[in-house]
Parts: sequence; structure tokens; C-alpha cells
Amino acid sequence: MTFFPRYIFPLLQEHLQNKQVTVLTGMRRTGKTTLVKQLMAVSTIRQKVYFDLERIDNRELFSEKNYENIILALTQRGVDFTEKVLLAIDEIQLAPNLPSVIKYLYDHYDIKFILTGSSSYYLKNRFNESLSGRKKIFEIYPLNFKELLVFKGVSFTPVGDFPTIPFVAGEYERLKHFYDEYINYGGFPEVALTDAARDKKDLIQDILSSYINLDIAAVADIQRSTEIYKLIKLLAVRVGSKLDISKLTSLTTMTRKTVENYLELFEQSYLIRMLPVTSNSPEREIVKARKIYFLDNGIAAVAAELGSGPKFENAVFNQLLHFGELSYYQLKTGKEIDFILNKNTAFEVKETAAETDLRSLANLSKNLSIEQNFVVGKYPGNPFKGFIWGGFIQ
Repeated sequence: MTFFPRYIFPLLQEHLQNKQVTVLTGMRRTGKTTLVKQLMAVSTIRQKVYFDLERIDNRELFSEKNYENIILALTQRGVDFTEKVLLAIDEIQLAPNLPSVIKYLYDHYDIKFILTGSSSYYLKNRFNESLSGRKKIFEIYPLNFKELLVFKGVSFTPVGDFPTIPFVAGEYERLKHFYDEYINYGGFPEVALTDAARDKKDLIQDILSSYINLDIAAVADIQRSTEIYKLIKLLAVRVGSKLDISKLTSLTTMTRKTVENYLELFEQSYLIRMLPVTSNSPEREIVKARKIYFLDNGIAAVAAELGSGPKFENAVFNQLLHFGELSYYQLKTGKEIDFILNKNTAFEVKETAAETDLRSLANLSKNLSIEQNFVVGKYPGNPFKGFIWGGFIQ
């Protein structure tokens, strides 16, 4: 089996040395199982056991009411609990009582646990109750653009921090095709490794269907699956726009409270992210409305016929997301800053950028005392100081 390096892997490997439970969560098919198997391969613990809870017999094992019977069953399979054991359990959301099982075994035996689960909502509600202080949760997202290049075997050299990112015409020409692919199809590993556009779309549609029918079904009323899908489509159409709950309510058969609950669930389960607003002067600025983005471009593009501009902005959002805290800024006149990173760097996203965009951004960001300003473009045109080609955000 071929393993591709992920940016989070060194952090996971470091946590292998920690007694705490290592928990990987995120949307399904983002590569959690592959990461678990990579961790098992590099672990120095001699005894390693893997369970996939999609298998009924494995779920039955961890449904034992007498937890010592689990130890007995594993002992009969040759596991020696007088020595340290690495126990990896996949899809933990399928075993409702598992947090209590893990707590007992963690407290009574020398076991290093690696767990994966697809529903953040489930994990945060169940695990916070039972495993307080005993776990660390790592969030696994679809591939970023740098990882997509690695998966495709494309060599590249990281171009540095934002103030020092140069525009290199030759690299743009070499990488633009791959960046277009990232914008149009996102970063699910299976999708990245598939060549044909039709097959990519089919895979993404399957991932979205599985998300609704499995992840959402685990914590919500799946009888409303048609309405849930409709709501997701309505959100995709609004990528990069401020949320209007009243409008969403009027376009569905859901109450306002139900729409709000689903928005929270979508965010907790890694489908979307709601971007907060930064404000210093409430009488002049938008102070409450959140903007909506999807955590994978392919999902957003399959759910709605997005134009190239919103898709590009959503891609830049996903790229910047890994660099720190994001927000946006908007005056009541309509002038806005697309993204503010860590409260000290402003970004304007334009498919075709011009120096006038940078000047407008710099003037607006003075309201927030921000001095670092960049325009992120999809097409280079005439590159200028302060311009960043989107594909160089790695």
C-alpha cells in the first residue's frame, strides 16, 4: 500500500509517545484510516491490534457490558497485556458505549489508543464527558494544495511566508493546471488520485451522499434527508456570502431553529465553516453576520453550479484556514475585506487582480490598523508587489 505524507503526520507521530488517547476526526474519506495505518507502521510498540467497527463482530466485542471480557477475548487472540499494547479502533461513532470502554481500559491497562471517528458532533459530546484529560483530538481535513501536489507526484519548493512569496512565471505555468483541479474538485484523497473528471464528480457525489446518510443520520432525523440535501445546496449557492437565516427558512420547510441546528451540525461535522466578522466601530460596520464556506471545494461544486469566482474564493479560504484564525470585515456601505488572518494580515481575493485592488484594500485595512495587505489572484495578469498567485499559498 502506498502512503503519502500529510502535513499533520509529524504531530500525530509525536503524540504516539504520549499516554493520552490519540483521536482523529473529520469528514469521512479524508484519509483518517490511512493515517492510522501509517502510525501503526512507525510505532515502536511491539503488539499492535486494529479494529474496524464497520464490522459487526468488532462492534459486538466492544459492546460487552463486562469490560474485562474484552481483555479476555483479546488475550485469547494472543495479546499479552503484561506488556504495552497499541490498540487502533476505526469508526468509533458506530459503538455508542465506546467512550466508557476506552476510559476503563485506559485506566487499568497499559494501552495506547488511536481512534478515528467521522462525526465531530458525536466525539465532542460523548468524549468530553468520559475522557476528560485522557485524549487529544486531531482534526483531519481534505488535502490542501501542497498535499495534492505530493499525492500527484509533482515536485515543488515551498515559496515561504506571505511577505516573501515571489511570483515565478515558470512555476505558475507548470502548476496552474493542478491548481485549477484543486479549485474544481477539492482535496479528498480518492478524488485527487482519480484522473477522469466524470469519475471525480461521481466520487464527490458519493462522499456527499455518505455524509448525509451515515454521518448526519447518526445524530439527526434522517427522514429529512431530502430537506437536508436541499439546505446543503442552498448553502453552496451562497459560498462567500453572508448568511440570511430567514431566507433559508423561507426556501425550505424547516423552522428557523431547525435551520440553525443543522448549520451547527454541518459545521461540527466538517462540511462547512461559518466565518465571523471583525468589528471596531458598530455604527459603521457589519457586526454580526457570518459568511459561509465549504471545507472542500469539490463538495461545494457538486452541490451547486458555482461560478468560477466563488469557487476560487472558497479555495483560498481553505488554503488560508491552516495558517491561523480567519475573519472578514465589512462596512455598512458594502466595502469589505475578504479575509483577515490572525488579526494582522488582510487579503482581497480577485480572479484577475490589479494594483488598484491592493490600494483599496490598504485604505480599508487602516480602519483595523492592519499593515500587511495582499491581493490573491487566480490569473497573474501583470504581477505587482503585494500580489500572490493562489497556487503559491502552500
